[in-house]
Amino acid sequence: MNDIQKETEMSFQSLRDMNLKGRRVLLRADLNVPARRGKVTDTTRIDRLKPTIDFLREAGARILILSHFGRPEGEQNPEMSLAFLTPTLEERWGCDIRFSPDCIGPKAEAVIEKMGEGDVTLLENVRFYKEEKANDPGFAAKLAALGDIYVNDAFSAAHRAHASTEGLAHLLPSAAGLLMEQELNALDTALEHPQKPVAAIVGGSKISTKLGVLNNIVQKVDYLILGGAMANTFLYAGGADVGSSLCETDMKEEALKISKTAKKYGCEIVLPIDSVVVSELKLNAPSETVDSQAIPEGKMAIDVGPQSLAHVEDILEKCKTLLWNGPMGVFEIKPFDTGTNALAHKAAALTKAGQLVSIAGGGDTVAALENADVCHDLSYVSTAGGAFLEWLKGEPLPGVEALMRPAKAAKIAGHYQA
Repeated sequence: MNDIQKETEMSFQSLRDMNLKGRRVLLRADLNVPARRGKVTDTTRIDRLKPTIDFLREAGARILILSHFGRPEGEQNPEMSLAFLTPTLEERWGCDIRFSPDCIGPKAEAVIEKMGEGDVTLLENVRFYKEEKANDPGFAAKLAALGDIYVNDAFSAAHRAHASTEGLAHLLPSAAGLLMEQELNALDTALEHPQKPVAAIVGGSKISTKLGVLNNIVQKVDYLILGGAMANTFLYAGGADVGSSLCETDMKEEALKISKTAKKYGCEIVLPIDSVVVSELKLNAPSETVDSQAIPEGKMAIDVGPQSLAHVEDILEKCKTLLWNGPMGVFEIKPFDTGTNALAHKAAALTKAGQLVSIAGGGDTVAALENADVCHDLSYVSTAGGAFLEWLKGEPLPGVEALMRPAKAAKIAGHYQA
């Protein structure tokens, strides 16, 4: 993965700015990882947190990890305890992990009391308390009582105004973790201060779920490349026959409005020229390639065709920045991952050649890029889902906004600085 060195203009306090030796650091992480039968099935979020853990340990901090897991709805649910994570964390991070059976109160205090510099304690699921999601000030104060400094390294939960993601930032000297900092810099590079021309690839099944995203993006990019069933709705709105393809016919007017906005801001909406169609959606189903303007009745478009790919690849050759959210077709069923894979490989090649800054994330995007085996070849791939989409909409993220109190925060944090 390429490093993005561009400095962001966002005024948040960095973890690097603080004197951490001996301090109790409440680290908000996102350890809501995929798991099956008590075993972690994907360690991506754990692995991406390691640089922050290493930094804090080397600085002599006492690290207290706050996280949620699942949806216990404010109940003490043993099936959603974080305890099962400790062996995996120890293996991936290469250090001992203590576990506290509570995230507040005497039980947590007893574990913390025995911690030395560089020690790491995982606190129990913060969502075992309904006050967490309610962003209850009293609960936030109980969390704050355990620490000296608050570090938020959970961008993927930053769209939630919860006690551990937003409330704590107002009670303790606060900073962005290394992963949060990397994420914010990457997003700033992609959409706020990009090298132009900028292309955005947006796919998925419904435009109704991404109206805010589309309306915001067309005001900021030069090319909006649409794929998946979302493209069918725009084709339909333009008068094309889409056969039996998945299409939101009731969103015709919205698609036309987005197209009008795009024209106003000089953004070209790029739709499939040709489409791969099938009569039945199944593995290795018989398929043919047809004109996207005239898909036969009884046929459904499930991938983009070769002409579409060639056209989009030509566009990417001209661009300096690429933002990617969503697959170009039904990539889960082979061989209909061809279009997504081809564009992923093109983006990766241009990135490795230094011609393109490529930022991807949200929804099925990571899975699609992993299927194409290019995640490590793009500039940055975000594991955030909802937060990434909220950012694409241009919406403020409470967990990030709370960190951006530069003048006031710097004064408060001065006590902890070297």
